[in-house]
Amino acid sequence: MKKKFIMFVTAALMMTTVQTSAFASDNSKDKDSINEKFGVPIVVYGETLTADQKKEVQRELGIDADTDVEEFVANGDDLVKYIEGENRNARMFSSAKITRVEKGEGLNVEIVTPSNITEVTDTMYANALLTAGVENAVVEVASPVKVSGHSALVGIYKAYDESGEELDTVRMEVANEELNVATEIAKDSGVDKEEISQLLTEIKKEIAEQNPATKEEVEQIVEEKLKTLKIELSPEDRQLLIDLFEKMRSLDINFDNVQQQLEDLTKDIQSKIKDIVQDEGLGQKISDFFSGLIEAIGNFFKSIKGWFS
Repeated sequence: MKKKFIMFVTAALMMTTVQTSAFASDNSKDKDSINEKFGVPIVVYGETLTADQKKEVQRELGIDADTDVEEFVANGDDLVKYIEGENRNARMFSSAKITRVEKGEGLNVEIVTPSNITEVTDTMYANALLTAGVENAVVEVASPVKVSGHSALVGIYKAYDESGEELDTVRMEVANEELNVATEIAKDSGVDKEEISQLLTEIKKEIAEQNPATKEEVEQIVEEKLKTLKIELSPEDRQLLIDLFEKMRSLDINFDNVQQQLEDLTKDIQSKIKDIVQDEGLGQKISDFFSGLIEAIGNFFKSIKGWFS
């Protein structure tokens, strides 16, 4: 009886293993499935990467020998082509993988090496890319060393260029400016980067809704959103925002087409801000605990000081 029971358990385990393997195999097929409408994902590596660094980036982006991707390198010529005023000799480490998806699926940006992208957040990238005209894509950004992250836009722009979908040059320039303004204000003001992303997103949504006809109306929208979100900025930083969105208005960059993606971005940002607040709350509680503990120890030693005098 005991032997039959062991045989039964062994057979059941074997069947489970076979089923699990089959399920994993099916999932693998789904994962590797190529959307023939858009082709394989495109990966653009920063030119400065060494061979070992490139392998590290490939690991971070989930690329191995069996991964079907189209690969390019972004160099100094691309930098000055896509971002006006940049240095052709700049070192480029940021790399990006772009996977096109069906219309309506939205734009999803993930920094897979967050500790190495020091100034730009995934929501800042998403905001800038929507301004540039990038929609319905999964964008992954990686760097093997600490970098600001600005040059990753070059790789993304090049990927679209190489795929035959040419982005509007003027919109790309405004997107570059937007990213610079966002990171500059975050550094100058001390306001969290996610809150700056939320501010930019909310202003875009309001511009799409109100369709301001003058610079004064743009200024009013900016001031109202600063007040609503309780963000204090210097007059200089406020002017940066007003000038940026006035440029978008004068170029007639229409955000009506990406309203849903802006709404999704808002939800993502709010979730991140909530997590940050919760983490800060936990950190404060830990800090308060140790402060109280140190104070208690100090009081204890004060109380027994007289015992030894």
